[in-house]
Amino acid sequence: MTHQVHAFEPPERFVAGTVGPPGERTFFLQARGGGRLVSVALEKVQVSLLAEKLEELLAEAQRRFGVDLPEAPAVVGDNDPLDTPVDEEFRVGTLGLAFDVDSATVVIEAIAAGEAEAEVELGDEEDDDSDDVEEPDEDLDRLRVRLTPEATREFIERARRVVNAGRPPCPLCGQPLDPAGHLCPRHNGYHR
Repeated sequence: MTHQVHAFEPPERFVAGTVGPPGERTFFLQARGGGRLVSVALEKVQVSLLAEKLEELLAEAQRRFGVDLPEAPAVVGDNDPLDTPVDEEFRVGTLGLAFDVDSATVVIEAIAAGEAEAEVELGDEEDDDSDDVEEPDEDLDRLRVRLTPEATREFIERARRVVNAGRPPCPLCGQPLDPAGHLCPRHNGYHR
């Protein structure tokens, strides 16, 4: 089965963004470059974890390899909406991160969710072959982006703004407040 690798090394623009009103948002990673535009869908928690892990990766690169890291941008960088049309290429199942010491760049790879992730295999453990476990990943679509540390910092800041731009949390239980009302467990199910 053929698969596509959408590589942007480096992209003209790489951002996290959303489509839809708060509470019904769909999160996307979008890369643009060389006349191409690729958008992949993912979960809010994946965007949040990606920003967190990228921050950790930059800190580790500075510690281990002495990479000069820029400070977090004081001025709001790219705050434009996603480029249109926002056509989902695939839904992200796995995110991979790496730091390339030779080029001092961060490599982000978003891999499509495969059928193996959704299925639970039943059967004898003796029949499992370790080669079969790794094989499905080779046939999955991928988005690969290579960013400078500066571009990575800008991505992190925007991703955090996008995640935090949703519905405000309930001050009592922490769950998101809906415009139509909120059934707070701390109020025994009464609307708040």
